[in-house]
Amino acid sequence: MNHGKTQSSGATDAGSTGSCGAPCWVSLTSHDLEASQRFYGAVLGWRWRPAGTGDHFRIALADEAPVAGIAVLPALRQTGVAWTPYFAVPDADQAAARARERGGTAGVGPLRLPPGRVALLSDRHGATFGIWEGELFGRWEPWRQSAPALITLHTRDAFDAAMFYGGVLDWASDRPGSCEVEYEADEVLLRSRDLVVARIESGESDTAPDPSVRPHWQVTFLVTDVPGCARAAERHGGGVLEEGEHEAVLRDPDGARFTVATAAALPPAG
Repeated sequence: MNHGKTQSSGATDAGSTGSCGAPCWVSLTSHDLEASQRFYGAVLGWRWRPAGTGDHFRIALADEAPVAGIAVLPALRQTGVAWTPYFAVPDADQAAARARERGGTAGVGPLRLPPGRVALLSDRHGATFGIWEGELFGRWEPWRQSAPALITLHTRDAFDAAMFYGGVLDWASDRPGSCEVEYEADEVLLRSRDLVVARIESGESDTAPDPSVRPHWQVTFLVTDVPGCARAAERHGGGVLEEGEHEAVLRDPDGARFTVATAAALPPAG
């Protein structure tokens, strides 16, 4: 029995990301495609299929629905091993230029990756994120609604980060389908069609920066058995960084961090 089976909706048809600036995908940059497939298959119960874009990509399936990707490319090696969220944009070149104008950096791309174009960027505080222009590997609307992965930006100034991403991704703009932004205490909520699709949280403002918790996007996968996932990670060469009854922070054998959680650990949608 696999204790870490990821929850999903089961939708697999192709579709378009549109131009809303919402999170549309999560992907792992890996040094070893086969080893990563074995690890995440054991921990999260994923199956795999080719992405149709070459031998360096795989799509993870949960209940036959695409939920995440793994990529091994020479151009991506400089970015390190990490889970990265991607946001839908109508024009990757324009979004990358906006990021640079606002103090961010472009690590990779934009480059063509059929059926679209992709770039890996960093915000002005160093958190890495991706942008995607074009078609998705699975229907975006069901992926968004089923939320097989949740994303949270941990940074030192949530409001400053919201201004950066809003300018790059057209949040809270007049563009059709634009995401809405809500400010609550030290947290920013990103909504798309009334659903919370991302969160931005601030750290303690009166403490010195801690390199171990530098600004980063955290990817959380919904599972049915957190302890089972943690034990599977340990058995297959990974590790457990933090563990509670309903949530755990794990690392894979390459060092990429990710979180698993049951629905009981999730914050309210607001």
